[in-house]
Amino acid sequence: MQESLSALVDAAIDAALAAGKAILEVYGTDFTAEQKADRSPLTEADKRAHAVIARRLAATGLPVLSEEGKEAPLAERQAWQRYWLVDPLDGTKEFIKRNGEFTVNIALMERDGAPAGPLGSARPIGGVLYVPVKDLLYFSWEAGGAYRQQSATRLAHDAYERSLSAERLPVQSTRSAFTIVASRSHPSPETEAYIQRMEAEHGAVALTSMGSALKICLVAEGAADAYPRYAPTMEWDTAAGHAIANEAGRKLIDITTNEPMRYNKASLVNNWFIVE
Repeated sequence: MQESLSALVDAAIDAALAAGKAILEVYGTDFTAEQKADRSPLTEADKRAHAVIARRLAATGLPVLSEEGKEAPLAERQAWQRYWLVDPLDGTKEFIKRNGEFTVNIALMERDGAPAGPLGSARPIGGVLYVPVKDLLYFSWEAGGAYRQQSATRLAHDAYERSLSAERLPVQSTRSAFTIVASRSHPSPETEAYIQRMEAEHGAVALTSMGSALKICLVAEGAADAYPRYAPTMEWDTAAGHAIANEAGRKLIDITTNEPMRYNKASLVNNWFIVE
């Protein structure tokens, strides 16, 4: 099982790095943004990254549920034992701002053993999150650990070999203040209230802002203590980071249920959550 999981994560790493290359090819041009039906932005980079990932992951034989792909009916997708959950370019707003805080997110999902229904049927068991501008890779698989690797494209190894030379998460931290990471593009009154509660509990609180799923990785690696999200996200925004956080000994908790987030819901919109 461990060998098969690491091999699947290796396929996801290969797809993420290839997508990152396609994204950077667009990033260096005078690109334009469209507006999707939900009023979120879409660029040529999103489309190219999706096409690359779908093509690379096809070899695994597992279904792909992607932000930029076709959504399967609930009954069909909840029958999947395993599948890929993909955000080809997480942080399109950050991409458009050209601040580098965008990622490629690929999660390996599995039926969670609980009854399937409107509230979900799956959990993440492997995660790949790639930061193209920094050539920085985060990856994990269940019971195999979570890792951070610099200069990812220069190291042509499989996932297991990468894990031997990468930094295992969490890494040692010298922080003195309780640190909260929050969304740069989606502030909310509830987030402010959470910050005030943590100040009352911990005294001094340090705040940092960042775009995309990198916020989850900051908690996973130990650079931050908590990431409260009181604003909408989609399942493909969080699943890869959730898998990485799990293997780093962190939790992504659905505030509505006070349990780990479930996936493959009738609606692919997440409830509010906290990573800690």
